[in-house]
Amino acid sequence: MKIARFSRIGFILAAAGSAVGLGNIWKFPYIAGEFGGGAFVLVYLFTVLLIGFSIMIAEMLIGYLGRKDTVTSFEELAPKNKGMWKYGGFQGLAGLFIMIFYSVVIGWIFNYIVTSIFSLPATVEEAEITFTTMLHTDFITQLFYHTVAFIWITYVVNKGIKGGIEKLNMILMPTLMLILLGMFIYATTLGAFSQALEFMFSPDWSKIDSNAFVTAVGHAFFTLSLGMGAIMTYSASLEKHSNIVKNAFWVVFLDTSIAIVAGLMLFTFLYQYGGGPAKGPGLVFISLPAAFYEMGIIGNIFAVLFFIALAFAGLTSSVSLVEPMVQYFIDRFKWSRLKSSLSMGLFFYLVGIIALLSNIEGFQEALTWGDKSFFDWVDYVTAAIMLPAGGLVMALFIGFAVEKSRVEAVMRPQLRGAFEIWYFSLRYITPVAMFIVMLSLMGAI
Repeated sequence: MKIARFSRIGFILAAAGSAVGLGNIWKFPYIAGEFGGGAFVLVYLFTVLLIGFSIMIAEMLIGYLGRKDTVTSFEELAPKNKGMWKYGGFQGLAGLFIMIFYSVVIGWIFNYIVTSIFSLPATVEEAEITFTTMLHTDFITQLFYHTVAFIWITYVVNKGIKGGIEKLNMILMPTLMLILLGMFIYATTLGAFSQALEFMFSPDWSKIDSNAFVTAVGHAFFTLSLGMGAIMTYSASLEKHSNIVKNAFWVVFLDTSIAIVAGLMLFTFLYQYGGGPAKGPGLVFISLPAAFYEMGIIGNIFAVLFFIALAFAGLTSSVSLVEPMVQYFIDRFKWSRLKSSLSMGLFFYLVGIIALLSNIEGFQEALTWGDKSFFDWVDYVTAAIMLPAGGLVMALFIGFAVEKSRVEAVMRPQLRGAFEIWYFSLRYITPVAMFIVMLSLMGAI
């Protein structure tokens, strides 16, 4: 049977679609706001280039050489201890676990597309009431849109690499970029654009501490889709003789550029109409809708376009989060794509209902342990443990387990003089950084 392969542009858009998600447009701006803007942006860019880019090359290389699902790729590439290394491939579970809450958040976004058409909140206070009412009491609305997200994502994944995932990204990614670019161009005409530029690129180092560095590394992994098997699974479908370094560069460039553009655009609107850079997760769902309201009729249009773009970003990422485990059951257990897609979809959908209920009054207390609800625990465990652990395993695997000659044969012609620097970083710098991040995020240091 002929294996479906990505075209080069199809792969870049699919991998960028995996990387460009809610982390870029929803999470990055509010994290930057929490850590004072410019200084955090510079730290984030540094970690993306030093650690994120290095790990992305390693993850692409494992998929490119393995040509199978994540578990089989680790198993077949390991010259010894295959039974041990195959467990590194189960990082695909991280993506499936992320989908437990990711699908719920996509449902919020679908809801806000409709809200933006009919009734934008007039004030921040009203916007906060709207969001918290939906979050804590409106179970039916959240369940409906969570179901819509499940059906859409499962349908696309079931269509496969060429007919589903590549086709989706060939349409949604250019559309997403055009929407954000149009809104960004409009933002440059506003007086507050200079304030947004200063906030994003004038560093205030007093806002930076060890927590900021740890957050930057953790967010780089989240937003680049590293450590969850998505990039590895996509890379298994690369054409032969593909240039991994160039592909990795374009994915990192598109991902980071969209995060910066989104941040500048959002902070411009907030300075112009909302009084300043809002902080926390409510930036997109509370502060921004109120700012759009202040813009008049164009605000309604921008609100609809913005939440459509956010939905597109979430959907392109979602299919990549599900695909690794779908491919695993196809390769290892010979399941049909329909059976595998539906099984993985039902897993995140049904467990996602529990995550949804953990925010609903009447269920919240029973589904909260310590200081976190089930929703927050899933977010925490994936971000603090599973993603950094995935990065650590990949660095150690390519750096120490796979024969250097095999790595060198593919990567030296592409990296040239930088090969030894990349290889040294992968063996000694990246693992230490990942270990520190894990300990910090878990509160051990």
